Amino acid sequence: MKRLGLIGGTSWPSTIEYYRNINTLVNAELGGMNAAILSLDSVNFGELAGNLKAKRHDANIQLFAEAGLRLKASGAEAFMICANTPHMYAPNVKALVGLPIIHIAEAVRDAVQSQGLNRVALMGTLFTMELDFYPSILGQGGIDVLLPNFEDRQMIDRSIFDELGRNIFRPETKVVYQEAIQRLVDAGAQGIIMACTEIPLLLSPDEVPVPSFDTVAIHSHAAADYILGR
Repeated sequence: MKRLGLIGGTSWPSTIEYYRNINTLVNAELGGMNAAILSLDSVNFGELAGNLKAKRHDANIQLFAEAGLRLKASGAEAFMICANTPHMYAPNVKALVGLPIIHIAEAVRDAVQSQGLNRVALMGTLFTMELDFYPSILGQGGIDVLLPNFEDRQMIDRSIFDELGRNIFRPETKVVYQEAIQRLVDAGAQGIIMACTEIPLLLSPDEVPVPSFDTVAIHSHAAADYILGR
């Protein structure tokens, strides 16, 4: 097995799911008492969120690069960021750390292609929805990306920082998400990318009328494949 470094903490509830998923997948392949060889560096989500609000992007790049360098020092041969939004910094962080990165949008692109879809909707933070790192990478696979309308984007972003990232999951929030999803389906979305690692903790696949793409699960599979040398 290869040692993989995880940058977690954004947020800690989804990092738990990453750790659980990766170890479950590796154990299913190897059996017995086998588990993944991992290093984890967990950052402070509050610091990240504060930097985002103040547009201190250089500070966040430094935060993730320092975490990546600690993982490199631990013997990690590659690393991943266990969240969607910080992938806005992925090229910079990868260059500073000097290790391969398992990129969440590349893993999602492959998953969408495997289902033969070419038009999907993207739900996440405002940064994830409105920056280009998802559309550009999915576009390489001929996949068009739809965004929620302005009001829905504001609602989704607010709920992530005020509720989901704090491990708060309200039934009324689930309802407004489902209403937003239906509007996207009506606009032609063949699938929904849950591009915030907490959204799958709010909505299960059977609560979505089209195929949904759980980025935690997809990214975890890519991690397990790397660890197992696939």
